[in-house]
Amino acid sequence: MPTHYRRPPLSADFSHYRHLTESFPHEMVTHSHVEDVELPGNAGTLALIRLDNNEDKRPNTLGPGSLIAFGEAVSAQYARAESGEIAALGVTGKPGVFAAGADIVSARELSDTQHGIALAQLGHDVFNLVEDFPLPTFGFINGSALGGGLEVALPADYRTISASTKAIGLPEAFLGLIPGWGGIYRLPKLIGPEAAAQVIFVNALNNNTSLNGQKAFEIGIADALFEDSSFEQESLDWAAKVLSKDDAALASVSEHRTHDSGSGAWARAVQTAEQTVAAKTGDSAPGPLRALEIFRRVPHNSRDQDRELEVDALGVLLVSHEFKNVVYGFMELVQKRAKKPAGVPQVSPRSVKSVGVVGAGLMASQLALVFAQQLRVPVVISDIDQERVDKGLAYIAEQNAKQVKKGRLTQEQADALTELVSGSTDKAVYADADFVIEAVFEEIGVKKQVFAELEDIVSPETILATNTSSLSVTEMAADLKHPERVIGFHFFNPVQVMPLVEIARTAQTAEEPIATAFDLAATLRKTPVLTKDTTAFVVNRLLLRLMAEVQKAFDYGTDARTADQALKPLGLPMSPFELLAMVGLPVAQHVTESLNATYGDRFYVSPNLQSLIDHGVTEIWSSDKSGSQHIKAATLELMEFGDSPQSSEEVLTTVLEALAEEIGLMLEDEVVASPKDIDLCMILGAGWPFHRGGITPYLDQLGVSQRVNGAGFHS
Repeated sequence: MPTHYRRPPLSADFSHYRHLTESFPHEMVTHSHVEDVELPGNAGTLALIRLDNNEDKRPNTLGPGSLIAFGEAVSAQYARAESGEIAALGVTGKPGVFAAGADIVSARELSDTQHGIALAQLGHDVFNLVEDFPLPTFGFINGSALGGGLEVALPADYRTISASTKAIGLPEAFLGLIPGWGGIYRLPKLIGPEAAAQVIFVNALNNNTSLNGQKAFEIGIADALFEDSSFEQESLDWAAKVLSKDDAALASVSEHRTHDSGSGAWARAVQTAEQTVAAKTGDSAPGPLRALEIFRRVPHNSRDQDRELEVDALGVLLVSHEFKNVVYGFMELVQKRAKKPAGVPQVSPRSVKSVGVVGAGLMASQLALVFAQQLRVPVVISDIDQERVDKGLAYIAEQNAKQVKKGRLTQEQADALTELVSGSTDKAVYADADFVIEAVFEEIGVKKQVFAELEDIVSPETILATNTSSLSVTEMAADLKHPERVIGFHFFNPVQVMPLVEIARTAQTAEEPIATAFDLAATLRKTPVLTKDTTAFVVNRLLLRLMAEVQKAFDYGTDARTADQALKPLGLPMSPFELLAMVGLPVAQHVTESLNATYGDRFYVSPNLQSLIDHGVTEIWSSDKSGSQHIKAATLELMEFGDSPQSSEEVLTTVLEALAEEIGLMLEDEVVASPKDIDLCMILGAGWPFHRGGITPYLDQLGVSQRVNGAGFHS
C-alpha cells in the first residue's frame, strides 16, 4: 500500500510549456474543475478534479492546454494537502467519458521534434505531480479512458471503474506512437508484465481492441467496480473506507493486485510482445518497435530513466510519416469517410423485412448468419439439394452455439437466431423477400440463370444483389426485365470479421437499390464504399495486380523467397504466396483471367499457376514439421522458369509502380469518387497497414505516383 512519503514536485510552473499551445491552435481544452467533497464517516475532504471540455458531443482529449490546466489544478492542491485542509485528491471525468486520450488530430500538425519532446515532458511533469502527491490519490474512471486518458489514472494510488465503461486501453502502438506519458512503465507494475503486454501490444495491434469496465477491473487496472447509476457516490464511499484504513477494503485491494512480476513473467511478456509486433507489423512500424524497446527495459529502469526513453521516442514519433499516416488512415478514413460515404442517394431506402440468400455453401451461410444476427428478420437459403441446405443450416446453428459458449449470447437468443434462418431446394421461398443476394459458383452463366429464375418469382420491387468478387454485374442483369434493381454487394471472407462491403452500381441501377444497400451495410455494421461496376471492383483488382506482378517475377526466374518476401517492408498481413494459398489457386487464377480479359496484359496470367491447378496442387509453399517453408520437388517439376531474375528491391519497385498505374487508371475511369475510397477499401478489405497510411499517400510519399502518373494522388 502507498506510504505517501513523496518527493516534493520538481516544478509546478508550466509557463515554459505555454508555447506549445501555439502548435495546437484548434485544441478543445479539457478543463480541470476542482470541487471539495466531504467524505462520509468523517474521513475528511477530498479535492475532486473533474475533467470536462464543456462540449456534450466531443469526448475529453488532452493537448498542451488541457495538460497545463490539469497540472495547475493538481499543483494548487499541494499547499492544501500540507496544511491539512484536504485528506485526499481525486480525478474523474464528465458523464460517460474519463478522457479519450491525447488530441492526436492536432498533434499530427507538429513538425518540430523539439515540440514533440516538450509535449512528452509536459505529460510526465503533470502526471508525476499526481504520483508524488503527499496524500492518497484516487482515479474514479467513470467512462472511456484511452491512451493518455488512462495515463491520467495510472499514477493515482487507487482506482475505481464504472461497470458500463466501454473502452479502456493504451492504443498508441496502433496509432504509430508509444504510451509516452508513463503508461509503459506504470501499467506492468500495476497489473503485471503479461497482462500489460496484452493491453499495450496484443490489444492495440489487434484492430485497436479495448477492454470494458468489467475486464479492466478483472486484470487489475481498477481496484473496485461499481454500477454506473451510483458510480460516483459509491466511489466516494469506498475512498472514505480506504482513508479510514478499513481492513476489508485494504485487504481486498492487496489481494486484487497480486500478480507475477518475476523474471519468468517478464520473459513471457516480452516474448508475447515481440511475436505480436512481428506478426502484426512485419517489424516495419517504428512506433510498436520503440514501445517494445522501452517495455524490455521497464524491470531495470527507474521512473526517470523510463521518462528519458519515452520522451525521446515520442518526440521522434510525433513528427514521423508513420504517425501522420495512421491519423489519416484511422481518423480521416475509418472514423470520418467510412461514416459519411460518398455517393449515398438522396432517396429513402427500401424497408427490408425478409432476406433471401441463394446458395448454402460457406460464403452463403456466413451471409445468412450475419443478416439474421444484425437485421433480426427471417432469412431463407437455398441450394440444389437438401444435403447442401442442411449443411448450411447446421453451420449457422453451430456458429450461434459458439457464441453461447463464449458468453455472447444466451441459449434462448441463439435458438431464436437459428430459427430465423430456414432452407429449401425450391427458389419459390424467395417470393416474399425484399432483398435477395446470390452467392453461388463464380461463373457468369450460372449467376445469370439464378437471376432469371428469381425474376419470375420475386416482386418487381425486390432488390437483387450479387456477391461476385470479379464478374460483371451489368452482364448479369442484361437479360432481365428490371435490370435497374440489380446491384453488386460484395462481402469479404470471413464475413463476420471483415468490415468492408463494396457496393457496385451499373449504368442502369436505380437510386433506391443503392440507398438500400448503404442502409443495409450500416445496419450490418459494415463499411460501404460505392464503386462503378468494373471487373473486380477495387480491392481484388489491386490485390490481383500485386499478386500477378510477384508471380510474374517468380515465373521469369526470381528466386521464390526473394519474390515472396519482396513486399515485406510494406508490413502487409501476409505474403503474396501465403495469400494465394488462402484464397485458393483456382479462385485467384479465375479472377486474374477475368481481369486479363477486361484490361489485357497488365494482369499476367501465370502458366505455372495453371499447371499447379491442373495437377491438384493447392500451394506454392509447403511447410515441414518445424514450420519452415520450402517448395516440394514435385511442385517445382510442374513449373518452368525464365532466366530474368530480379532482386527484392526490383520486385518491390515493380509492384509499387504497377499499383500506382492501376490506381491512376481506376480514378481516371471514376471507379470510385476519390483516392480516399481506394485507401479505405485497401485498409478494410486488404489489411493495408495503418502506419503506411492509405496506399495513395504512401505512393505519393515515395514519389512513385509522380514518377508513373506525372502527379501525386493528393497533390
